[in-house]
Amino acid sequence: MPKDLPLSEVYRLLEPGPVVLLTTARRGRANVMAMSWHMMVEFVPPLVACVVSGADHSFAALRATKECVIAVPAVELAPKVVEVGNCSGRDIDKFTAFGLTPGTAKCVAPPLVAECFANLECRVVDTRLVNRYGIFILEVVKAWIDPAQTDAKTIHHHGYGTFRVDGETIVLKSKMP
Repeated sequence: MPKDLPLSEVYRLLEPGPVVLLTTARRGRANVMAMSWHMMVEFVPPLVACVVSGADHSFAALRATKECVIAVPAVELAPKVVEVGNCSGRDIDKFTAFGLTPGTAKCVAPPLVAECFANLECRVVDTRLVNRYGIFILEVVKAWIDPAQTDAKTIHHHGYGTFRVDGETIVLKSKMP
């Protein structure tokens, strides 16, 4: 028999993807935040919708510079990712505090995160939903992968400090290219 689920718990069922790190840079200062509210909206060019709250320190930098990096950490970085998410860049330099290595991006000013297995350099291409929902539409303009990190497992936030780790991969017949 089904039981009621509080509406405030629905997000725990529909988290869209892995927890990522979003870097910004403004006035010579880089910042990094943890983010799990994002989704692909187009394949070519790759467009990503992401939610950055107006309360986040990264919001003002992303809005002003219209550039960021989405860095995808493997499960081994989970403790640092949680620490990044539990504090504000207004108060500390998170790269230094959590031992993350900023890397040089090719197309945007914000840094890559060297410890992550993938880094996506992005530019904001649509802000129509920012004021109402905090949704930025980003175009990925350069993508990097660390070939040394094979079979990296991502982490997925399920609320209240609970995460799931990528599991078994299955391949099923598909008519999609």
